[in-house]
Amino acid sequence: MKAPAKINIFLKITGTRGVYHEILSRFVRFEDLSDELTLVPRVDERLVISDFNDTIIAKAYDIMAKAGYAGELAEIFRDKSVRLTKRIPVGAGLGGGSSDAACFMLLVNEFLGLSADELLRLGLKVGADVPFFLSGQSSANVSGIGEIIEPFDDDLPALLLVSPDVFCSTPEVYAYFRANLLSKIEPKKAKDMVNLKSDELLVEFKNSELNDLRAACLALYSELNKPLYLDKFLSGSGSSLFWLKE
Repeated sequence: MKAPAKINIFLKITGTRGVYHEILSRFVRFEDLSDELTLVPRVDERLVISDFNDTIIAKAYDIMAKAGYAGELAEIFRDKSVRLTKRIPVGAGLGGGSSDAACFMLLVNEFLGLSADELLRLGLKVGADVPFFLSGQSSANVSGIGEIIEPFDDDLPALLLVSPDVFCSTPEVYAYFRANLLSKIEPKKAKDMVNLKSDELLVEFKNSELNDLRAACLALYSELNKPLYLDKFLSGSGSSLFWLKE
């Protein structure tokens, strides 16, 4: 099963909720780049077979087990493991870990048969971006702390993507934003963006206007300040840059 990347066409911080940040963002699936998860016969004690240590899949397993499905999960993985083929860069703002977790939950749900609402509820406990990937939407306006997903009838533009070899720590980016930039948020601006198509957003707004986390990323990771990158759009809290294909 494919676990696609996502791109944030825009990402605005609208407030805080305890330690969390509330957002309003356009998420689009980027099918040109994806990880892949498959169930394979179990040959050792590993839940996940991969060259990459993906703990978020183990977190999804634990949350589903604690929700009352421990017995069913133990039976499923008595003779199976998950093989993860990783292609989405880590710390790149493309939601690779969240997509992997959602893909794992969807694979497991073929055996469990949970409702979509229950799956989304559990997914939010795993990670803020997980519900979007569980929803199956190609484009959506995502708000709250990731739990509100409103499908959007979009004109998805053709995009080019580059992921510099820079790991951006999501907690560090948000911490810098809260400490230095939170007072500058403009929630009303986000509301001006939600009804525009993604291609319109990328034409009508500058990269600095679309992503509130961009300034924090540039402050923390000087490698992203190269002239080659400065006119590109930044996805999420990570280092991936994208632009319209001509």
